[in-house]
Amino acid sequence: MDFDFLSSTMVTLIKALPVTLALFALSVSIGCVLALLILWMRVGGNRYLSAFAKAYVFVFRGSPLLIQMFLVFYGLAQFSFIRNGPLWPLLREPFVCAVLSLALCTAAYSAEIFRGGLRSVPPREIEAARSIGMSGFLLVRRIIAPIALRYSLPAYSTEVVLMMKSTSLASLVTVWEVTGVAQRLISHSYRTMEVFLCAAAIYLVLNFIVLQAMALLEYSLSRHLRAPAARKA
Repeated sequence: MDFDFLSSTMVTLIKALPVTLALFALSVSIGCVLALLILWMRVGGNRYLSAFAKAYVFVFRGSPLLIQMFLVFYGLAQFSFIRNGPLWPLLREPFVCAVLSLALCTAAYSAEIFRGGLRSVPPREIEAARSIGMSGFLLVRRIIAPIALRYSLPAYSTEVVLMMKSTSLASLVTVWEVTGVAQRLISHSYRTMEVFLCAAAIYLVLNFIVLQAMALLEYSLSRHLRAPAARKA
């Protein structure tokens, strides 16, 4: 191992870290909002919206993310109304296409995770809230949403980690994040092992931070499930 090369490679890859973090943050944020919208469509009671939500989840969970990214990056330009539309200056950018494809994909998975959490809310909790006059948005905000989120977090944290790793696919549509820069370094140095070891270390650290943040959130939502600390005499 050439440690001087490893250190210089790590510095170069860290310089590409803001692009990876921006891809991750935007795709997860947009995907979460879309997932809540799909969840509302799925459980809202309108059969047409529910059918659309089911079809959306089936398509994006049943097809590879890489193909979805290629379809967004190369396919949108095939439609003249998109090329001539007001959003074309954004949609022709590789970064925007990567964020869009990642967000659309994670929205499908997250919607099903949230639906599972919603179905896990005990009916007695809702009945108790209604018995004291809670209804509508207050019932959702104070009772349903916190409980559903707590049940969803273990599975959702896995989805968030998968999204962090999926940002590496953006290099295939010319977005130079950590993996893309690593591939360029390999093409110049032909030192695959060292470069990919550095890239893997970066992703390991990022995912460790994400998992710790999700565990902290789950801990804060589960205070009532922990036994109170014994008072000292």
